Amino acid sequence: MNLDRSKIDTALATLTDPNTNRKLVDTKSIRTVSVDGANVSVSIVLGYPAKSQFDAIRAMVTDALRQVPGVANVTVDVSSQVVAHAVQRGVKLLPNVKNIIAVASGKGGVGKSTTAANLALALAAEGASVGMLDADIYGPSLPMMLGIAGRPESPDNQTMNPLEGHGIQANSIGFLIEQDNPMVWRGPMVTSALEQLLRQTNWRDLDYLVVDMPPGTGDIQLTLAQKVPVTGAVIVTTPQDIALLDAKKGLKMFEKVGIPILGIVENMSTHICSNCGHEEHIFGAGGGERMAKEYGVEILGQLPLDISIRERTDAGQPTVVSEPASRIAEIYRAIARRVAISIAERQRDMTSKFPSIVVQNT
Repeated sequence: MNLDRSKIDTALATLTDPNTNRKLVDTKSIRTVSVDGANVSVSIVLGYPAKSQFDAIRAMVTDALRQVPGVANVTVDVSSQVVAHAVQRGVKLLPNVKNIIAVASGKGGVGKSTTAANLALALAAEGASVGMLDADIYGPSLPMMLGIAGRPESPDNQTMNPLEGHGIQANSIGFLIEQDNPMVWRGPMVTSALEQLLRQTNWRDLDYLVVDMPPGTGDIQLTLAQKVPVTGAVIVTTPQDIALLDAKKGLKMFEKVGIPILGIVENMSTHICSNCGHEEHIFGAGGGERMAKEYGVEILGQLPLDISIRERTDAGQPTVVSEPASRIAEIYRAIARRVAISIAERQRDMTSKFPSIVVQNT
């Protein structure tokens, strides 16, 4: 009995990606469908890293095709492919870096660096090739958070090889100076150092480079916004009114320079008592959601104020790698998927697709 191909196509057309809530056919995720007698093979390619979701998507597609009369065997291959997406006008992409994610906050102390480190590690856990740049020249925290020590090697005395921790490539001014050495530098020196760290690091085929920004809206943020090809920004805040006030300034700054806001992460959303497990909103409730609604952006996730997050990060073993099965690690992975999906749904970078046209007078 020959299978009716149209019935297979009809079955596939009903399937919705549980992560994007969009039909797999609409996102062009179904790449190939082959029918051999009573056997059907399907290839699904997601535009975002989601290794933890492959089994569920495979099962969903398999179950749907087995309902088609005459189908005996179903083979479903699920994979991810991350591509480069559009950045600010007039800014060229970095070589070997497809997408740059800026993690920012209006003020210090809201857990931005901890969020950036766990976001980077969660993207890597989902199967992406990830790098991390510490753009906080005055207060670099990346070496401690990723548990990396040492100095970057220079193969040619002009560029640096990134150091590695927990499977992600990293660079920071903290690798180049003594730990207790203060950076007594003026603005131009700081922005120059940031550009050197970014452009003179030999990043290797990164799907995402997560940039941990310093707090505020000053020189470094402006340099990043005007000269660095940023795909999108993630704003970290707490529910506290004073933190939200500053977070809004950061959000507006990115909007003004044409960098899309990928969403808001509300940190320290609730406090969990380490003795009894009681949860309460010590910094207020719903602030991040109100801000997201006001500016028409997505709330990517809400994280509790939990002592284990701080302890793991201080020890150079952030929650995503030290407690991968925990509820907190799952929240970080869900945030990472939302960020990756938000990027995947944006306009792709087509500059590499067009040939350069040279006009010569002969």
